[in-house]
Amino acid sequence: MEVHHLSYPNHLYSNVNNDAYSLAIGFFDGVHRGHQAVIQQAIDKGKELNIKTAVMTFDPHPSLVLGKSKEKVFYITPLEQKIGILKELQVDALFVVRFTSDFSKLTPAQFIDSFITHANVKNVTAGFDFTFGAFGKGTMEHMEQLADGRYTVSIVEKQQCTGDKISSTRIRAELKTGNMEEVKELLGRPFMLSGVVVHGDKRGRTINFPTANVQLMEGQFTPATGVYAVKICVQEKWHNGVCNVGYKPTFNNPDEKKLSIEVHIINFDQSIYGEEVIVHWYKRIRSEQKFNGIDELKMQIGKDKLVAIDYFEKN
Repeated sequence: MEVHHLSYPNHLYSNVNNDAYSLAIGFFDGVHRGHQAVIQQAIDKGKELNIKTAVMTFDPHPSLVLGKSKEKVFYITPLEQKIGILKELQVDALFVVRFTSDFSKLTPAQFIDSFITHANVKNVTAGFDFTFGAFGKGTMEHMEQLADGRYTVSIVEKQQCTGDKISSTRIRAELKTGNMEEVKELLGRPFMLSGVVVHGDKRGRTINFPTANVQLMEGQFTPATGVYAVKICVQEKWHNGVCNVGYKPTFNNPDEKKLSIEVHIINFDQSIYGEEVIVHWYKRIRSEQKFNGIDELKMQIGKDKLVAIDYFEKN
């Protein structure tokens, strides 16, 4: 998959070949089942027209540029992860448009002229609620009205799961409660975080439950605190594990809030400091809690481990 980074008004399509494209367009945070329906329709249209399929996404999140969020934005799928997922979906090209103040001021017509027709797009596919141009005034109806015979438009209707719309907002809400099974259903795959194994306080080794302390890559959305059944990929091999997300209240001062993500890898005894790892999240076992002592904590971790082993044996 070719990846092209575009910015307005400079660096548009000067380094892009003149291939015709069937284009799926959207922010696609999560690349969830609703997004996949849009992308698949673009792929099908590309095959019908005998042209390549491309995806257009935007970076960073518009709320950062438009001032709608004063807090740091965390992504379900940061750009690097999104690129990896799109490669697996067998998209031919990805256009990453830099979302800037100048870009946000484009009228719908200017957006189409600069980013659609200029890219030799023959069909545009997007969700029914996709908007574009300044203040989001451009709708999919405008996309059709402004085509002027230069491209066709495919609109994907609302995709639902258990009666409600599949959306990034819904997935974020489920992540905040730790409902990883529902998240997996909405994404069409387990939720994923990536990071590097770093040195922690090494307390796990003293209680016979050594853990990999994972420092997350920048900008990733972290699930609710608690204990989870997870799988972790180390050196391209997957292992079952139990992950604690939280502040370790049994040992730490409750006023010192430093979030940690620690994975006890089942049947694994290897030094992996500095390794890049991927964690897939499957089930929340329980909430984080404070224990009266080490013995009580060890007993509970042992129970958590058995729950995780049982889960993976059955799923």
